[in-house]
Amino acid sequence: MEHQLVIYNTLSRQKETFVPHHAPHVGMYVCGPTVYGDAHLGHARPAITFDILFRYLKHLGYKVRYVRNITDVGHLEHDADDGEDKIAKKARLEELEPMEVVQFYLLRYQKAMEYLNVLPPSIEPHASGHIIEQIELVKQILDNGFAYESKGSVYFDVARYNKVHKYGVLSGRNLDDVLNTTRELDGQDEKRDPSDFALWKNAQPEHIMRWPSPWGNGFPGWHCECTAMGKKYLGESFDIHGGGMDLIFPHHECEIAQSVASQGHEMVRYWMHNNMITINGKKMGKSLGNFITLDEFFQGKHELLTQAYSPMTIRFFILQAHYRSTVDFSNEALQAAEKGLERLLEGLRNLENIVPSATTTGIQPQGLREKCTEAMNDDLNTPIVISHLFDATRMINTIVDKKATISAEDLEELKSVFHLFVFDLLGLTAQTENNAAREEAYGKVVDMLLEQRMQAKANKDWATSDKIRDHLAALGFEVKDTKDGFSWKLNK
Repeated sequence: MEHQLVIYNTLSRQKETFVPHHAPHVGMYVCGPTVYGDAHLGHARPAITFDILFRYLKHLGYKVRYVRNITDVGHLEHDADDGEDKIAKKARLEELEPMEVVQFYLLRYQKAMEYLNVLPPSIEPHASGHIIEQIELVKQILDNGFAYESKGSVYFDVARYNKVHKYGVLSGRNLDDVLNTTRELDGQDEKRDPSDFALWKNAQPEHIMRWPSPWGNGFPGWHCECTAMGKKYLGESFDIHGGGMDLIFPHHECEIAQSVASQGHEMVRYWMHNNMITINGKKMGKSLGNFITLDEFFQGKHELLTQAYSPMTIRFFILQAHYRSTVDFSNEALQAAEKGLERLLEGLRNLENIVPSATTTGIQPQGLREKCTEAMNDDLNTPIVISHLFDATRMINTIVDKKATISAEDLEELKSVFHLFVFDLLGLTAQTENNAAREEAYGKVVDMLLEQRMQAKANKDWATSDKIRDHLAALGFEVKDTKDGFSWKLNK
């Protein structure tokens, strides 16, 4: 390739040229949601971030197997090893089966992703559907001496692992840091060390979700699912593992330890993490109670919102910042994103209506494709891509204002680049709620003018009738008189 994709690898803490293990095939695993509530803006960011990566890798010619898991068991309320299962708690409170809760919120999550134009992954496995694989993973770790059984639960022996391998390679923490920051939790007496984490938990009598295992009835620890499912669908070594930055420790750190302890080497070559969305400088999330659901954004039904925002406005808002940068939410920032998106889409509409000239004068549209590609190759720098597209939009407006001209060849290239980057790679669509409202308003205005034309014809005012018809024709409207009145369409 002329340009090579460079991505920031959290593991090495530097940008690296992306070289797939088995090109042209790429294995990509992203941590998906825990489905016990409606998706919020914090869920949208990793989904959109890795949707961009998925789209771009395919654009570069790779065959991508994209796995995004669904956590429907084992994610406990207070801590990875403590508290009630989040889904089981929701089921108990609402007097439902846990899988009813999962199905209800999973369908809502998938619908929200569809609204945001996030492509579905190649595989979307459930943790509860891979209990056998997780039990086998725990067996391997036990057999290799890096775990121990205690009161029907199995825990990873972090101290022993750290003597042979290094625990903390992803987060940069050393074991003393982990020990000093580990909270005293219920059930810690089961562990040899507070830093040890659960691979399998013994289910108490009141625990709804449980499976038989060599250690008794129980359920897998939260960290096991990704290691087991990543191995099943992508192999013992795959290219990319992604997720939010809040998952670096402990979740992804534990994943690395599990993979090395079970198979002797790391499973993932490139670790990628998106940063957080904040409100007033604090992470947006369910645990803090400061989140806004995507439905609330789409409907404008939240005290922090002054209006509804289309899914494309939300997507554009997220893409305006680099995926590794923090994005601070405000109603004003969303309004600015809405205006910016509309300016870009208006440029696209104008582009479709430009009539080419013999030569290009007054502007320099050449090189736009290369600039946008260079930005995407630089760790998916979407804000720079957007800035280049805005520069091109200004050129389009210059042509519309008849202060510049563009040749047919340059016009086709400009259209091609816009459609590639705006629609195919950034994943934006032209159909926003504002566009729909505008088209409805246009239709009403055209109908009103044609009714005036009919009245003029009835009054035998042929000059006014012809004037209205000619003006609409000049704007691209095709008008036909019918026995019932008229019909029209816009020739785009």
